[in-house]
This record gives sequence, structure tokens and C-alpha cells, in this order.
Amino acid sequence: MTDKPMKNQSLHLLLAVFGQLLLLLAPSASLHAAEIPPPSLLPEETQRFRAAAEYSRSAHGVSVLVMRRGEIIFEDYAPGWQDKPHELASGTKSFSGVMAVCAVQDGLLKLDEKVSDTLTEWKTDPRKSQVTIRQLLSLSSGIEGGENGAPPMYSRAIMIAEATADPGTRFSYGPIPFQCFGELMRRKLEPRNESVEAYLKRRILDPIGLQAGAWAKDRGGNLRMPSGTSLTAREWVKFGEFIRLGGKWQGKELIPEALLRECFRPATAKPNYGLTFWLIGQGIEGTEAGDGVQLPAKARRVIEERKQLGFQPPKDTVAAMGKGKQRCYVIPSQELVIIRLGDSVGQEFSDTVFLSKLLRPAPGAAKEPESK
Repeated sequence: MTDKPMKNQSLHLLLAVFGQLLLLLAPSASLHAAEIPPPSLLPEETQRFRAAAEYSRSAHGVSVLVMRRGEIIFEDYAPGWQDKPHELASGTKSFSGVMAVCAVQDGLLKLDEKVSDTLTEWKTDPRKSQVTIRQLLSLSSGIEGGENGAPPMYSRAIMIAEATADPGTRFSYGPIPFQCFGELMRRKLEPRNESVEAYLKRRILDPIGLQAGAWAKDRGGNLRMPSGTSLTAREWVKFGEFIRLGGKWQGKELIPEALLRECFRPATAKPNYGLTFWLIGQGIEGTEAGDGVQLPAKARRVIEERKQLGFQPPKDTVAAMGKGKQRCYVIPSQELVIIRLGDSVGQEFSDTVFLSKLLRPAPGAAKEPESK
């Protein structure tokens, strides 16, 4: 009888230890509703990231993820959104730019070749016959972008594409140029008996282990190039990290860095847009002053906001952007990739405010140690 209390104590101790092990091994459910900063984060960093996440939520944000040097260091999710893919809208467009430079590497095309060499229906049009692939994807071809929403089929897009300006002279944002590029790639790949979808997966998605939650197709059964995919934050960040690493993945070169840099060459008609990426560190319309040219209201608003906050994004900041303020920011100089997903409308979310909260130390805060 005397050893029974001892046995009970031992049993309770074993159960307690087992319970602690289960807590350590189980995934944290609180990630669905709040951030869990890793122990490596400095308190000042945690404060900044939380402030940015709170701002995002105030504008109907559902996900914020920060990756540094390939490690996820911060996550914040609205309930249910950690593992739920979100529509990227125009955030999808940047896959076309990377696919184009892959095609250059593979000898399928040259960025400065005429689109009409492949889309021969354009050869008789005085403007469209002169459009290059680079101009098409930098939206500086003079071709009207068209209304956002359900894009036309590839075959329809090349028929209705209307050139209202000379190539290289005017920027026009919209889905039609991307569907035209889809048809161009379809024809380039046809002799290889490979679809655009298969090529995209083989050259980009599969090598970096990116699993698309969904990728919508047009009525012709082809991938919607301008706005078709849905991803979780943890999947989209893989694409951003691939960009940050200059076309490498796990030490293997998938695209030469010099080729990938073509995606970030400013467009002739809009210097803060590249080959499907926004060059948000390059200023507004190429210069903060605008060279005396009357800037659009949106550009003037961004300039004023940056002045008021005293904040400029790092010059090498580039981003894939979509309606609802879907964002994949890549900042190589700070070794960062930042994902923001949400359903913002109008002006309720600002890139300047979000990035200033996330990147800028609070006044008087201790400087972070330099990485070696």
C-alpha cells in the first residue's frame, strides 16, 4: 500500500511530460488568427511586423508573410487563411515575364523580335506589325489593354487587339496583351507538342515546388495569363524568393541572372513598370518631380504620401501586384520577400504606408546588427 502514491506520482509525471511533447509537436492553431514571431526576431522587428500586419488587416487583409534569406520569419493570418489559396488577380501577370525569359534561354524567342513573326495576322497592320515581344509584355506596345475581368480567348485576343499608338510611346494596362502573348507561346510550343501550361510547370513551377491552388482557363481551355491563379502566401513566396535569388533555386541555376534582369528593365512608356513587374523603388513615372509633366492623380497622391511619411521604398524594390492589393514584394538589398493578400477596395490600402511600417525602424530604436 505504501508504494501506491509513488506510482500515481510517476504516472502523473509521465502524462505531463507526454502532454508537453504533444504541444511541441502539434502545429499551432493560433497561426490562423495571429502571428507567431520566431525567437530569432528582435523585439523592434516584431513590433514593426505586427504594426504592418495590423494595418493590412484594417484594410481587409487576410495574410502577411515575411521571408528573409529563405526563412519565413513572420506570418499573420485572418482566421482560416493560412492554408486557403487567394486569387492573385493581376499578380498572375509576372509569371508571363519569367516564362518569356525562360523561352529566350530555351531558344524559343527573342524579346526584341516582332510579335508579327509569329502572329502573322498582324503583318498587314502598320502599328501591330512593328510591336516587339518586349513592348507587348511591358504594356508599351500601343495596344489597348482592354477591360479587366474575364479575358478573351487567345484567338479572340489577337483579333480584337487594337493599336491606338505607335509601339513604345504609350502605356496601356489590361489583359489583352497577355492573352496575345499566350497565343504567341502556344504557337512557339506547338512544334514541340507542349502546351503553355505544361511549359510553365516544367520550367518554373515544378522546379521551385510551387503548388497552385487553382489556375483558371479561358473558354478555349488555355491558361488565363493575366489573372488566372490562386495561391497561399507560403506558395507565392517561393516565386518571390526565386526572383530574389536571381533565377536560382537550392543552388541550381534555372534562369541566368542576366536574363532575369530583363524583367526589371524600365518600359519605354512607363519607367516604373518592367517586363510584367512593377518597379516601385524607381519612383513614380520615372521621376518624383515628373519633369513638369502633369502626372495622373494616383501618381501625385503617392508622391505626396511619400513626402508626408518621409519614406521611400528601397530602390531595388520590385513587386507583382493584383486587384484587392495582392502583393509580392521582392527587396534583394534587404534579402526580403514580403507577401500581402487581401480584399482591399479603393484607397484603403497603401503600399507606402504598409512598407514604411514594416521596414522603417521606430524613432530611437536600436539599429539591427549587420548581416555577415
